[in-house]
Amino acid sequence: MQMARIRILAGLTIAALVAFACGGTAGTGATAAPSAAATASPNPDPIRVTLIGSFTGQNADLGNWMWNGVKLAVDEANTAGGVNGRKIDLIKYDDQGQPTIATDLAQRAISEKTVMVYGANLSTLSLAMIPILTAAKIPQITSGQAPALLQQNSPYIFIDSTTSVVFDQTLAKYVLNTMKINSIAMISNNGTYGKGEHDSFLAELTKASVAPTADKVIAPDVKDFTAVLTEIRGTNPKVLFIGAEEVQSGLIAKQARSLGISATFVGAAPIGTPTFVQTAGVDVAEGSVMTSPYLSNDTNAKTKAFAAAYQKAFNSEAEFHGAKAYDGMTIFIQAMKKTSDLSGPKLIEAVRSITYDGLLGQFKYDEVGLGLHATQIGILKAGKIVAQ
Repeated sequence: MQMARIRILAGLTIAALVAFACGGTAGTGATAAPSAAATASPNPDPIRVTLIGSFTGQNADLGNWMWNGVKLAVDEANTAGGVNGRKIDLIKYDDQGQPTIATDLAQRAISEKTVMVYGANLSTLSLAMIPILTAAKIPQITSGQAPALLQQNSPYIFIDSTTSVVFDQTLAKYVLNTMKINSIAMISNNGTYGKGEHDSFLAELTKASVAPTADKVIAPDVKDFTAVLTEIRGTNPKVLFIGAEEVQSGLIAKQARSLGISATFVGAAPIGTPTFVQTAGVDVAEGSVMTSPYLSNDTNAKTKAFAAAYQKAFNSEAEFHGAKAYDGMTIFIQAMKKTSDLSGPKLIEAVRSITYDGLLGQFKYDEVGLGLHATQIGILKAGKIVAQ
C-alpha cells in the first residue's frame, strides 16, 4: 500500500513538471508564471484592438469604410515598429446592424482582453455598447454622429468626427443665408442617427423662426416612402432635408423625384457618399447640398497621401468615412505610444492630452468625447462633391 502511494505521488509530480514546462495550467483560472526566457522575449505580446461594425445588410458600406480606415492606420503603425515595440492585433467582428449582436460582441471583446473598441459605425449600436464598455473601463471610439452618444456621462466614449449639431448648424446656415431659402420640408428616420439629425436641423430652423412646410418621421428599415412624400409634395418645398443613412437617403431622393418633387436635397455626410449617389442615381443626386469635415481627397498634401495609400491598400477611392476612421485610430495609436500603461483610465487620459492635425481638421478631445468642431459645405456635381 505504501509503495502504491509512492508511485502515485511520483506520477503526479512528473505530470505537474511536464505541464509547467509546456505552459499548462495548474487549475481553472490559474496559469503558470512565465519563465525568465518568456519575459525577455524579443516578441512582446500584441495589443488587442477590436473593431465592431456592420459588414452585412444595407449599411455594410459604412462598416467596410470604417474597417479600411482603421486597418490602414494600424498597418502603417505596425510597419513602423508598432507601439513601443508591440504590434497591434486588430480583430474584426460583424454586428450585422443589430444592437443585441453588437452588445454581445462588446462583452466578447472584454473577455478577450481588448485594449479598446472601435465601433460601431451606426449610432444606435454604438449607444447600446456604451454602458457595457464603460462599466469595464474600455475606451470606445465610434463612427456614429448622434448627439446622444456624448450625453451618457461616460468618459470612455469618443466620436471620430463631430456631432449632428455641428453638421446641421453649418447646413442650416448655408440654406437660410446663402441659398436664401426658407421653404423647407423635412424627412428623417427615428433611429438614433436620424433623430439626432432631425432634432439638430429643426433646432436651427426654430432659431431662425422658420417652420418646415412638412416634418415627416419614418422607421429606419422603411423602403417605400410614397405616402409621406406625397404629403410633402403637397407643400411644394424648395428644399427637402433628408436625415437618414446612405441607402435610405438615396431611396428617398429617388422616389421624391419620381413623384415630381423638384426640391433641392440637403443633408449631412450621407448625402455626399458614393452609396447615396449610386442608390439615388447621378441625375437625381445632381445639385444636392451636403456638409462634412472631409470633402475631397485633393484638399492638401496629407489628404492626397492618405488617398493614394488607401487606393493602393484597398483598390478603391477614399472618402469621408474611411478618412475619419483613419484619424480616429491614429489618435489612439499616438495615445498608446504616449503612455506605458494601456489601462482604460490611462489611455483615455492620453487621448485627451493630444492635439492632432488630421485629415478632417484639428482634433482635441474634451471631457465628453468630442474632438472636432467644424464642417464644410459641398455640392454634388456629376456624382462628385465640389467644395463651396
